[in-house]
Amino acid sequence: MRHPHTRTTPRRVLGALAAGLLCAAALATPAPAAPAQAPAAPALADGLALTPPMGFNNWNSTHCRADFNESMVKGIADLFVAKGLKDAGYQYVNLDDCWALPQRDAGGKLVPDPARFPNGIKAVADYVHSKGLRLGIYTSAGSKTCNSAGFPGALGHEYSDARQFADWGVDYLKYDNCNNQGVDAKKRYTTMRDALRATGRPIVYSICEWGENRPWEWASDVGQLWRTTGDISDDWGSMLSILKQNLPLAPYAGPGHWNDPDMLEVGNGGMTDTEYRSHFSLWSVMAAPLLIGTDLRKASPATFDILDNKEVIAVDQDPLGKQGTVVSSAGGRWVIAKEMKDGSRAVALFNESGTAQRIATSAAAVGLPEAPAYTLRDLWQHSGYNTAGTIAATVPAHGTVLLRVSADPHWADNPPAGELGLDGSPLLEAATPATLTSTVTDLGRTPALRVSVSLTGPGGWTVRPTSATTAATLATGRALRTGWSVTAPAGTPTGSYGLTLQAHYRSPAGQRVTSTLPLTASVVARPPSGTSYLSDLKWLSATSGWGPVERDTSNGESDAGDGHPITIGGTVYAKGLGAHAPSDVAFYTGKACEKVTADVGVDDEKGTKGTVTFEIWADGTKVASTGVLTNAMPAQPLSADITGAQVVHLVVTDAGDGNDSDHADWADARVSC
Repeated sequence: MRHPHTRTTPRRVLGALAAGLLCAAALATPAPAAPAQAPAAPALADGLALTPPMGFNNWNSTHCRADFNESMVKGIADLFVAKGLKDAGYQYVNLDDCWALPQRDAGGKLVPDPARFPNGIKAVADYVHSKGLRLGIYTSAGSKTCNSAGFPGALGHEYSDARQFADWGVDYLKYDNCNNQGVDAKKRYTTMRDALRATGRPIVYSICEWGENRPWEWASDVGQLWRTTGDISDDWGSMLSILKQNLPLAPYAGPGHWNDPDMLEVGNGGMTDTEYRSHFSLWSVMAAPLLIGTDLRKASPATFDILDNKEVIAVDQDPLGKQGTVVSSAGGRWVIAKEMKDGSRAVALFNESGTAQRIATSAAAVGLPEAPAYTLRDLWQHSGYNTAGTIAATVPAHGTVLLRVSADPHWADNPPAGELGLDGSPLLEAATPATLTSTVTDLGRTPALRVSVSLTGPGGWTVRPTSATTAATLATGRALRTGWSVTAPAGTPTGSYGLTLQAHYRSPAGQRVTSTLPLTASVVARPPSGTSYLSDLKWLSATSGWGPVERDTSNGESDAGDGHPITIGGTVYAKGLGAHAPSDVAFYTGKACEKVTADVGVDDEKGTKGTVTFEIWADGTKVASTGVLTNAMPAQPLSADITGAQVVHLVVTDAGDGNDSDHADWADARVSC
C-alpha cells in the first residue's frame, strides 16, 4: 500500500537515452546510515523465510480497482503453475488493500467484500493451497488502512484479526503503517507479532512501515522482512532512488530477516525491458523479496522471461543469505557483489547513466581468492567463459550485466571471455560522418582465435570500417581495434537509433563464440541561432523522481500533462520546465551555444514542502549551482557559461533530505546560441 506523501499512478520516463554521463553523485538519494558491521540481532527462531519470500502482490497493477477480485487471484495461482513460476520458487499469492468491507461486523470481525470475494477468503486460500501455493493478506497497523475508502486497520484488533487470518489459512501478512494514531511503531508491530504467534499458525510477517523508524535496527526478532523505503513506482527514477537507499543496509539482512525495497514493477509498462532486467537483477543481488507486481494474465513473453530467469533467481535465493554490497560506484558505473554459499560471487555491473559505459572490476576486488583463472557465467545470456581475473563489460544505458564468478578448477572447459566496446560520441548530426572505434578484447586466460568484428546500423546508413576487422589470434589482454565511419543520411529525423556490434571468435578447443553488443546512437540537431526557450527544444533525455518532466507546467507527479502553471513565490511563468527531484534533463548544444539562464525554485503547489538544489552541467563538469532552496524562497536566478559544450544537463537534487514534495521549476529556462 501507499505512503500518504506519494502518488501511485505509473508513468513512463521520457527519453530513455541521455548523452553523456548522468551525474550519479548529484542524483543520488541519500541512504539511511548503516554501520560498517551491524550489531548482531536475533532472527525469529521459527524457520520462516530463510530465503527472501517470492510471490505476487496485486497492488502495483490493480491498486483498488474492481479487477482485483477472486477471479484474478485464482488466475494468478493457475499461471504460477502453468508458466513454471512455482517451479522457479514463487509461492505466495498475496492480497493487498481493498479486500474487505469498510465496516467490521457486529462482532468486530473483518468482512471480505462480497463483490470481490463472493466465496470469502478461506475459499480463495483453499484454492491457492490446492495448487501447492500459499496465500497472503494485507492490513495496516492503524485504525484504518491506507486507502481513502477507510477499510478497517488492525490497531486494537490485533489478536482477533490474526485469529481470523489463521482460520482462513493465511500464510503471509503485509502490515502497513497508515492511520497509526501516533502509537510507537515498535510497540504496534510487536503486538501483531505476538498475535500471530498466538494463533499457532506459521505466518510470514512483512513489516511495512516505510523505513521511517529504522526497522532494520530492531525488527529482526519481530518480523521476517521490513520495508526500508517509501513506495516504489513504475519508473526509472523511483527504482533508482530505492536502490540507493537499500544498498547500505546490507549488514542487517540474512536468513529470516530481510531488507525489503518494495515489490517488483517488472511488466507494468513504465520502464523498458532493459530497465526491468536491471530492476530484477539488482533486487536479486540485494537478496530482496521478489513479489511480482504485474497482472500475469496480461504479461508479455519478455516479462515472463525476466521473472522466470532461474539463474538470476538463484542469486536472490542463495541460502547463505548475504545481501550484495557496493564494490565501486563512480560516474553512474556500479559494481555490486554478493557472496554465495558455494564461494562464488554474483557480480552486477550496473550502468545508471543514459549512455553505454564500460564497467570493470576484478576477481580480487569482489572477494575471490587468487587463482590461475576463473569461470565467469553470464546469467542473462546463459553462457560461460574463462577470465584471467578481469570482470568487465560495456553495459548499455540503464542496463545491468549480471555475472556469477568462481575460482573454478575447470575454467579451461570454457572459451575465453571477449569484451566488446565502442569508443566515440554516440551523437551524430545527419549527413555528417562520425568516427567510432570498436574494440574486441580477450579477457580470458586462453587465446581467442580467428577473431572478426562487424558494426551495423539502420537501413540507409553508411557504416564502413577504416581499419582491420579481423585478427588471427588475441592473447590475454590483447584487443582488436577497428575504426568506423558512420553517417546517417541527410534528412534523418532526430531521435535514437540502434547500432549492433558483433564479434566472432573460437577457443583453442574449437568452441565458436558470437558476442553481440546492442548500442544506441542519437541523431541530433543544434539549437537555432539566437535565444530559445528550452521548453521549445527537443531534449536528449529527461528523468524525474515522480512523474515525467513537463514543458511549460509544473510536475504533477503522475501522468504527463497533469501539472499546473509554473508558480514560484507567487509569480506565475508561462514558459519553463517542471521536474521532481531527483531529475536530469539533457540538451544537445553541439558546441554552438554560450549561455543557459533560468529562474529556479520550488513550485508553490506543494505549500510549504520541498527542498532542492539546482545544477547546470556542461560535458560532465558542473558549471553552476544553487544552494539549498525551499518553498519559502522566491525564484533564484541561475546562469551558466556553456561555451564549447556538446551536451548540457539541468540537474535537480533532493538536497539530502529525501524527495518528498520536491517539485522543482526551471522557469523561463533559455539557451543562447
